[in-house]
Amino acid sequence: MSEKECTFYRTLYEVAKVINSSLEPATVLAGIVEQTAKALEAKACTIRLLDRKGLTLLASAAWGLSAGYLRKGPIEVAKSGLDQEVLAGRPVQVKDVRSDTRFQYPEAARKEDIASVLVLPLTVGAKPIGVMRVYSNTVRDFTPVEVDFASAIANLSAIAIENARLHQALKTDYELLAETTYAIHDL
Repeated sequence: MSEKECTFYRTLYEVAKVINSSLEPATVLAGIVEQTAKALEAKACTIRLLDRKGLTLLASAAWGLSAGYLRKGPIEVAKSGLDQEVLAGRPVQVKDVRSDTRFQYPEAARKEDIASVLVLPLTVGAKPIGVMRVYSNTVRDFTPVEVDFASAIANLSAIAIENARLHQALKTDYELLAETTYAIHDL
């Protein structure tokens, strides 16, 4: 097994530990994006989740990018051919974001020193919930092994997000039930 493959296995283990350690989405996702970027020797990594209407991808976790880049503007699915492809369910690589018309903010990427990006779908069942992006500051093709590794991380991320959402819904239901029970008891 190569050193890179060993790194990927260790990272999968670390990501699984992060997911298992907390139901707080911000904590879990922050750990995931950092571990992913480091394992892939990438400049940065982000997770963006679809808003309730499915029209915009909202920044949910980021590692390695400036605050200015993260505030560059909304990622509107209708205006991003790249994200439309990814949300259809397949990973997409952009070898050079400065010349690929599917990339929504090429000038901001140039200023941030982003050259290539790998974008992966986050899905629960067959339903897209967002995307994971891995950014490189050099023009590169991500290898099939790297794409498979990042896809595994994206799938784990989607599971973590769904678990956190289900936990929050259960907690809310429990609190409502408790309030109702106390209100009835006080009558």
